[in-house]
Amino acid sequence: MRIDRAGWPFLAVPLGLSAAFSAMGRATGRRAARLAAWPFLALSAYMAVFFRDPQRRCDEVPPADGDVVSPADGVVMVAGEPQPGVAPEGNWQQVSVFLSVVDVHVNRAPYRGEITSSTYTPGSFLAAYRAESAHRNERSELWVRDGDRTVVFRQIVGVLARRIVTRVVPGDRVATGQRIGLMKFGSRMDVFVPPECTVLVSKGQRVRGGETVIARWPGSS
Repeated sequence: MRIDRAGWPFLAVPLGLSAAFSAMGRATGRRAARLAAWPFLALSAYMAVFFRDPQRRCDEVPPADGDVVSPADGVVMVAGEPQPGVAPEGNWQQVSVFLSVVDVHVNRAPYRGEITSSTYTPGSFLAAYRAESAHRNERSELWVRDGDRTVVFRQIVGVLARRIVTRVVPGDRVATGQRIGLMKFGSRMDVFVPPECTVLVSKGQRVRGGETVIARWPGSS
């Protein structure tokens, strides 16, 4: 199982503590020390699962030209009309995905093109499923443009997620579904597409990052 590099410190520390308690138990014969090793081992295993980075179809086969894919695994919170005060200036449709603590947290570019803007905004740590988290929580906003097509997407922290990792900068070119970073421990991602796009998902639907087509440009099949 592939682990994102940001997860290794979170995995290694409890694994090291588990090994230390286990060694102490063997050296001293104390059962309590051996038992103390198990919670740290379980925590290390959870961290390995949380920071897993599975291969997706888009890693081998590029999505269709007009497909906008989900940037993350999770459940669709918003699909279509944007939440009040959330969308960038202009006319947009919104798709928001809520990530639970058991979802894959590696984030992917919803559409291909050049990163034209990347901004970080500090903020609160409200639960990511709350509507106000979209404009009050800590977040990173990226704009990607391919010709006359522009898609905006945001990494937004939640009540447990306390750090955003963004690995692309303005001037970088990304492919649809390419890994661009991750968020640590429960969060949401918002995607904004122009009104001419057709939104193909609905509220409550489960989606997979890099695979589920959430919207499509006109004229695409």
